[in-house]
Amino acid sequence: MTSITIARKLLTSGCVAAALLLSVSVAAQEAPKPVMDPASSQDEIKQFCTNIADPARDQRYLLQKQELEKLQADVDQRIATMDKRKAEYEDWLKRRDDFLKTADSGLVDIYKNMKPDAAAASLNDVKVTVAAAIIMKLSPRQSSLILAEMDAQKAAVVTNIIASASDPNTSKSKDPS
Repeated sequence: MTSITIARKLLTSGCVAAALLLSVSVAAQEAPKPVMDPASSQDEIKQFCTNIADPARDQRYLLQKQELEKLQADVDQRIATMDKRKAEYEDWLKRRDDFLKTADSGLVDIYKNMKPDAAAASLNDVKVTVAAAIIMKLSPRQSSLILAEMDAQKAAVVTNIIASASDPNTSKSKDPS
């Protein structure tokens, strides 16, 4: 055998050995992955859910707290509106009571005993609010006779004042909410 033939045989056997080594390493890399046990995957799911339960609960509480704060702000705003309307009503009631006190009973008695034409002439010359207060305290029959004898414009103003004073819905605020 010549040295060339021996070298070829060695080279061939070396290639075979290298190929064998390469196939073993490739086979080791392509080893089948372990199959997951269904019980262990359920455990992993439970563990995941347990780990996120507290942050999720905290987030729900935070959202509920924000909603409650919005509702509280709305209630506070409505209470403020109601307090404002209550103050307006109390002011209106006080003005109405003051208006009715303007015509005290002594003054009303004077006009009760006057003839309607004389009372009308007299009331034409006094302040409209005083005239309205007096007429409002008289009987409806006497009031109608006096108003019929009064100047038409003044009687209309007096009638508007009396109507406004007896209307409980009269308010400065026009917002119907």
